[in-house]
Amino acid sequence: MSKSTNLYIRVEPDVKENAETILTQLGIPMSNAVGMFLKQVILRRGIPFDVTLPVAHPLDISMLTEEEFHAELEKGYADVLAGNVLPAKEAFTSLRGEFGI
Repeated sequence: MSKSTNLYIRVEPDVKENAETILTQLGIPMSNAVGMFLKQVILRRGIPFDVTLPVAHPLDISMLTEEEFHAELEKGYADVLAGNVLPAKEAFTSLRGEFGI
């Protein structure tokens, strides 16, 4: 095995704990996982995954509690009162682009 060097990084505690829990279940020490990531950066000459904003998904009413459903209705009502509205045709046109429809 070749020489190794120390790498000191700052990570939010909950991110470290959650990742460590998963890596432990996989049988991969954190240092090995970081090493794997760095080797992939070298092989791919960049970040080894897409760095993008998540695609917004429409709300699924069946997945909301009654309180969450009412909160969403309140947000919509507040938008209407604030004038944050679009004509239906314009709204659906923008959704097609946003959701790849």
